[in-house]
Amino acid sequence: MPKKRKQKENLERLEKALGILQQVYESPQTPRNVRKVVKDSLDMLKNDEMTPAVRAANVMSMLDEVMQDPNMPSFIRVTLWNTFSILEGIRE
Repeated sequence: MPKKRKQKENLERLEKALGILQQVYESPQTPRNVRKVVKDSLDMLKNDEMTPAVRAANVMSMLDEVMQDPNMPSFIRVTLWNTFSILEGIRE
């Protein structure tokens, strides 16, 4: 796959993940501990000092940890899994 096309796809995936995470962050039903991890994830995805693949991997690690919380509302867990799967598609 051409490099430019892959870069464009990665950036589109990042933007999609950012949009979903922003909605979770702004939701009044999101628990405080989850909101903090989502905020940190948003900041990580916006950090242009790292490649998109590194940013995605870091955020997946952060989300994986918080998704283990048994007190998390199921609809938020499903939304975060959706974001996780979008980020998995980001490769160098």
